Amino acid sequence: MEKMRPRFWETVPLKKMNATEWEALCDGCGKCCLNKLEYEDTGEVEYTRVACKLLDCDTCRCTHYETRLNYVPECVQLSPKTLPRIAYWMPKTCAYRLLFKGEPLPDWHPLVTGNPDSTHKAGQSAMGWVVSETVVPEEDWDDYVIEGGL
Repeated sequence: MEKMRPRFWETVPLKKMNATEWEALCDGCGKCCLNKLEYEDTGEVEYTRVACKLLDCDTCRCTHYETRLNYVPECVQLSPKTLPRIAYWMPKTCAYRLLFKGEPLPDWHPLVTGNPDSTHKAGQSAMGWVVSETVVPEEDWDDYVIEGGL
């Protein structure tokens, strides 16, 4: 029986990945684009069902990914340098967070399945249960908190 060759994310450290490898880690779930409430006194982070105005809630993709900072200057640019500071509020299923913690990718991840829709098919994306911040005022975000987190 032929032994499977290791896949790039199993052998290449995050800091050594090229841009294509880095971008391929994104499973397209859209969860990182959900607005979060972070409480300064406790550091607790709660996810809401309110998505960034740039997230296409039907596809879970950013409508202006390459130029998003022109529209949303506070959008976090995930990189090997920023990951240690922000991994704690990334979704628990996020490939960047998992690999940062030394954990494997889930079996539904598109890199594992070879299917770009596998995240949605596994029910692991924000597809179908989020609403755009363009229709929910910020003062109402508390009403959209996801109990138990992501």
